[in-house]
Amino acid sequence: MEVVSSSHERLDRRSLAMHRLIADKIRAEPKLFEIASQNIERWSHMPGRNAALLAAWSRLLEQGIPAALAVATEDSERARELRQSTPFAGVLSPRERWSFLRQWNATNSNT
Repeated sequence: MEVVSSSHERLDRRSLAMHRLIADKIRAEPKLFEIASQNIERWSHMPGRNAALLAAWSRLLEQGIPAALAVATEDSERARELRQSTPFAGVLSPRERWSFLRQWNATNSNT
């Protein structure tokens, strides 16, 4: 099972790196933070979403940009779990996201 574990760890590292990029973009353009609240609102009406994670993100977003981004970019078990249901989808443009993924894959292909 080590392959699964290392694959999962790689995905966690990639998610953390992507959230750090998202946090930098939101800090530069704070109005983008609204996307997360809009996503939570929309997703809360969709079946199959994890209500507990949405509620946790909602509480974090209510605390403001610094608190929410601190958790989004934290290297902890709690943050890893929350990032699996990130409300920050859409902050990066498709081009930014694909650029990040290409660069990530190029520099982390052996890890």
